[in-house]
Amino acid sequence: MNKIDFVIPWVDGNDLEWQKEKEKFDHNSLGDNRNIRYRDFENLKYWFRGVEKYAPWVNKIHFITWGHLPEWLDTNHPKLNIVRHEDYIPKKYLPTFNSTVIEMNLHRLEDLSEQFVYFNDDVFLIDKVKKTDFFKNDLPSELAALSIAIARDPVHGTMNANAIYMLNEHFNKRKTIKKNFAKWYNLKSGKYILRTISLSLWGYFTGFQDMHLASPFLKSTFNEVWEKEYQELNKACTYKFRDPRGYNQNLFKYWQFASGNFEPNQQIGEYYNVGLRDKDTLIALNQKKHKMVCLNDSEIIKDFEKMKREINFQFLKLFPEKSEYEK
Repeated sequence: MNKIDFVIPWVDGNDLEWQKEKEKFDHNSLGDNRNIRYRDFENLKYWFRGVEKYAPWVNKIHFITWGHLPEWLDTNHPKLNIVRHEDYIPKKYLPTFNSTVIEMNLHRLEDLSEQFVYFNDDVFLIDKVKKTDFFKNDLPSELAALSIAIARDPVHGTMNANAIYMLNEHFNKRKTIKKNFAKWYNLKSGKYILRTISLSLWGYFTGFQDMHLASPFLKSTFNEVWEKEYQELNKACTYKFRDPRGYNQNLFKYWQFASGNFEPNQQIGEYYNVGLRDKDTLIALNQKKHKMVCLNDSEIIKDFEKMKREINFQFLKLFPEKSEYEK
């Protein structure tokens, strides 16, 4: 099997220099600039411990940063590639405080493998994963299922709706599903197959089930979308903060689905909105109920410091030993 890289972006919201730079643009922004986009659970070291223990086969880790680095990180690790925004994002889009700009330009990373897995820094491996959990037959392996329609509003519409709108301009839903029938109507989709069947009546893509986990990508997919939709992506990359008029990584994921460039897979992880399912979240970590978890920050957390301590206590029990990525 081909080499598979991991990519993960990280921001230190406590960096004073970063804060000063960000404040220069705050007052001009219409985008999402909430504190939860930047505050830190201080558990990044457990991401590296999980990768070392449960995905030792990874070829390289591209660690994307504004410029700051965790003081404990061993930047000399042979598998670690430290990437600053200016190392790969075109200068005309910088500085950026928009995670979607970081995502939309991933294909520009130097020495990035054709097959790579993109992690947000709130997605952790907590049990063994194989290469085939992410790629099969050299294609991204993911749970693909149709979802409910999302109305597209040019001002308040979501980035996912924008992606669906673009997708329908390039693909004929009925033709692509007919061509890849066994992929879409596959038992690995579990409960989601019923929704796919019910939404098959629509002649256009209405949406996809988003798992909010690590996403396998082909670098060539990014190149293709940029080639076909340069003007739209170029404009979206000018937004300094997350903006509903823009696009995110899901555009490229959906493009892979519509192209048939994927292999069906079962759900290998779970999404937890911290502050909403806290007991379930802690149990999932304690009992290793999944191979992967997303611990999404939210404004409904009543006591952030308390929740951070409880989550990190569970991580420490899972990963008590330092990884080789730590000094």
